[in-house]
Amino acid sequence: MSLARKLRYGFMKDVGAPLVMGLAGVKSRSKNIRKPDPLFGPPLKCAERLKEIMTRHYFLSRYAEGAKPVAWVTSGAPVELLRAFDFYTIYPENHGALCGAQKLGPELCAVAEEKGYHQDLCSYARIDLGVCFSGKTPVGRLPKPDLLFASNNICQTVMYWYRVLSHKWKIPLLVFDTPFNFGQISRSEINYMVMQFEEMIPVLERISGKRLDQKAFENVMRLGKESAMAWGEILAAMKTVPSPMTIFDAFVHLAPIVSLRGLPVTLDYYNILLSELKDRISKGIGAIINERKRLMWDNIAIWYKVRDFSRLFAEKGMNFVAATYTNAWAETISYMDETRPMESLAKAYSLVILNNNLDHRLNLMERLIDEYHVDGLVIHSARSCKPYSVGQYDLKRLLMERKGIPSVVIEADITDYRAYSEEQTRTRLEAFFEALEGGS
Repeated sequence: MSLARKLRYGFMKDVGAPLVMGLAGVKSRSKNIRKPDPLFGPPLKCAERLKEIMTRHYFLSRYAEGAKPVAWVTSGAPVELLRAFDFYTIYPENHGALCGAQKLGPELCAVAEEKGYHQDLCSYARIDLGVCFSGKTPVGRLPKPDLLFASNNICQTVMYWYRVLSHKWKIPLLVFDTPFNFGQISRSEINYMVMQFEEMIPVLERISGKRLDQKAFENVMRLGKESAMAWGEILAAMKTVPSPMTIFDAFVHLAPIVSLRGLPVTLDYYNILLSELKDRISKGIGAIINERKRLMWDNIAIWYKVRDFSRLFAEKGMNFVAATYTNAWAETISYMDETRPMESLAKAYSLVILNNNLDHRLNLMERLIDEYHVDGLVIHSARSCKPYSVGQYDLKRLLMERKGIPSVVIEADITDYRAYSEEQTRTRLEAFFEALEGGS
């Protein structure tokens, strides 16, 4: 690492970032003076703080290259191990969601497609490759990584995607291989995963120039667990009727537990958000003005339609209060144990929803329906995320049989709106709305 770059990073962290965030905050507050929306309750006050945190994260990433070890990480990878070596981490999936929300998906995907990558590939991967080939990004610039860290607990696409990046930049790729959970995880499988961690440590020490500090590692584990527990409490707050937050809010406020997991800022922020939600509950403040029906969302958000769907369903008095996607970052946290870090990481990251059997997912959805008093189910069949979308029609049928709730499948993509049909979606949703109202 370069001394000059370390000094520059330190200056930007201590002086430049606060100055830029302060100016951005003044500008943002001046823009956000608006009349109350008749469909929604008051906006969450802490949303401005979230914007500051994520803006600062991407701003500082521009100066991290050469000053700190930098890793690009998949959302399902056990980042706590990297945190112990002080890696600056970038999550291409989170960045892809940001690009999708700003409706840049097709433009960046097209760059990758021109290089021969097929349109049927995950649009997160195509966006990321498009950014790498073109240098275009809404955050200014992404730092070149020293390391790529991937896990196949979410899908196999990340393996091929990260291999392309590894080949392009000629940098190491560490892969955490998680055996698929068909029933009960075995001791031999846990041992297999722990051995992988042990083999990664010398590589991380070489790239970072640091030895593994066991106490620092345990502290990161504790922070990660407490942050995920706080996130679980935030989601549980939506069991309240009326719900103080919507799943569309949660899709946005999910960013820290994905991108900044294991850092103090995430726990601090979620304590602020949780406190605000508890205050809203005590005052009976709902996220939407007229909550008549409560819904659950399955799969990743359709990032370019979050705002539109938020208004469409609010107009009908329908509020999304649960989602399998947002729940994923709280579901396995009980396995985390800083006194047994390697073994507990293996359990927590191998038992996530997409590395589990469909019976597990069915039982999870049944539990969420009961606990959150769900009246209807919206299933996003995502062209990009085949592991998440497989079996959805069977799940739909079984849940309708067992729970008797109306459900609808929306065929779309997480960021590439070329795969979305407004007319088809409206037709399906109108039928869904009629079925829900018929059950009132």
